[in-house]
This record gives sequence, structure tokens and C-alpha cells, in this order.
Amino acid sequence: MKRLYQQYDDESAIDITPMLDIVFIMLIFFVVTSSFVKESGIDVNRPSASTAERKETGSILVAISMDNNVWIDKRRVDPDAIRPNIERLHAENPEGAVVIQADKASTSGLLVKVMDQIRLAGVTNISIAAQAKRD
Repeated sequence: MKRLYQQYDDESAIDITPMLDIVFIMLIFFVVTSSFVKESGIDVNRPSASTAERKETGSILVAISMDNNVWIDKRRVDPDAIRPNIERLHAENPEGAVVIQADKASTSGLLVKVMDQIRLAGVTNISIAAQAKRD
């Protein structure tokens, strides 16, 4: 009688290895296909423009806050340190463009200085973010 009970225990075990394989494959699929959103680190009140176009290729984000602080990769950066930061980020992704998100209350002089530092870093593909004007 004892032997019959032991056979029953061996047959009742469920092999969950195939289920775990499927779960891991689904996890890998979702991680690979998900898109990661890059943020500059602050919320910027962008000015509106009638000719604004949506651009998905910007990979380096530079933000200028309303109190004229420059932010790159969620870090506040001194305006004189923009060039080395952009050179480092551009070396990691040479095909990427730079998008400047300037608050409409920031000064245009700082925007020009930021653009100049980005061009000195060797990046020529620079865009300024604007909000599309609603009719």
C-alpha cells in the first residue's frame, strides 16, 4: 500500500519549466519593444509657434528654466560646462540631435550662448522645442 502512494506523488508533480520559459520570453519582448522617454529634468513652459513640427529624433535634451538655469540629463549645469557635457553625450550617440527646451520666460541671450556652446561641441543638428499653436 505504501508503494502505491509513492507512485501517486511522483505522477502528480507539475513541470512548470515551459511556463517559466514563456514568461521570460514575454518579459524580454516587452523590454525590447518598449520605448524609453528621455527627460531634461525640469518642466519647461515652452513658447507656442504656428510652424512647430513634431520631431522624434532628438536624443540629447537641454533645458533652460525660467530662472535661467541650464539642465542636462536631470542635472543643473553651469553655462560654461555645457560644451564638455554635450561632447560626452554626442560621443555616446554621434547620430543624435540636440533639442533645446527653453522656457518662454528665459532670456534669449542665454539661449544663444547655449546654442553656441553646442555648436562648439561639434553638433550641428540643433532644434528648439516649441508648443504647437492651437487654432
